[in-house]
Amino acid sequence: MAAYLLKSEPDVYSFEDLQRDGETVWDGIKNPQALITLRGMKPGEDLVIYHSNVGKAAVGHAKVVSVDASDPKNPAVRIKPVKAIARPKPLAEIRDNPLFTDSIMFRQFRLSVVPLTKEQFTWLVQGK
Repeated sequence: MAAYLLKSEPDVYSFEDLQRDGETVWDGIKNPQALITLRGMKPGEDLVIYHSNVGKAAVGHAKVVSVDASDPKNPAVRIKPVKAIARPKPLAEIRDNPLFTDSIMFRQFRLSVVPLTKEQFTWLVQGK
């Protein structure tokens, strides 16, 4: 199974909002590359929620519940929270980690959906 990092502005919709709501639909993405990634997601895949702009840190673990790609220009990915990351990983720490040397996260900064390797996901969520 794949894993992904989803960027969210916490003053618009935070991981705490996701925990409160129990589930949400992740949609409204316009970048063509991000849309391809969203359409390819599968139920049960792991997600890391990253707070961008405010906080700039990986803060939560979530899962894909379902994917409705019937509208390829606006796929709707339903997600649910798993748990908050015990020690959020700030952007500087992620950037300094050799696991992220070739990450698209640092080549296309504005991309809101980023594939993660198993090792990247584990480090972000567990710190190992």
